[in-house]
Amino acid sequence: MTFSFFAGKEKTQDVFFHIFNHLHQQGKQLVLTSDRAPVDLQGMEQRLLSRFKWGLSADLQIPNLQTRISILKKKLYSDGIEMQKEVIEYLAYSITTNIRELEGALISILAQSSLNKRDINLSLAKEMIDRFVKNTKREVSIDFIQKVVCDYFDLSLELLNSTTRKRRIVQARQLAMFFSKKLTKSSLANIGNQCGGKDHATVLHACKTVNNLVDTDKQFRSYVDEISKKLELQQL
Repeated sequence: MTFSFFAGKEKTQDVFFHIFNHLHQQGKQLVLTSDRAPVDLQGMEQRLLSRFKWGLSADLQIPNLQTRISILKKKLYSDGIEMQKEVIEYLAYSITTNIRELEGALISILAQSSLNKRDINLSLAKEMIDRFVKNTKREVSIDFIQKVVCDYFDLSLELLNSTTRKRRIVQARQLAMFFSKKLTKSSLANIGNQCGGKDHATVLHACKTVNNLVDTDKQFRSYVDEISKKLELQQL
């Protein structure tokens, strides 16, 4: 139930107030949703707001990469299906919008494998994902950019987002920030947060550093060109 629906409706709020009290006294649980916190709701009676604050308030966000991987693994485990790690990761990297689409892509792959007697591998996953998003230009995510950079430099995600100041890792981290700013709609703050909890000033500095090195360092320029090509393939 979305409680922002009640804003400004006095009679509806009065009826719901009594319903809420009755259910609460019966030991029932209520789940309410809203696009803002109870304290920020306008046009709501104070007696209702006080009751909304009794319960647990949780801020729901788009699931991150690790959560998407965990959801796929749990779904496969409950269905008794084994799937290669690289296929699971490819699905999690490719579908970033919501869980329904993620599960829909998984079902499509399983159905294609069953109907056509095909092995579930990375090739099949790429084929099905291409069909799944064929009518839209696929937006590259920060998660995917980090994966491409990590694969290119043969680094783990943990090392990429660590605080180490080793030159090779620092450059990889700066490239991840640079391409995230260039290819996604994410804010500088969000990019920094996903790149090891850095602030927006660090992201700006990384982008300036990359641009400077492209003009002065031939080897670094090759890094940018090669990673760029890998990311462009994702958007085709």
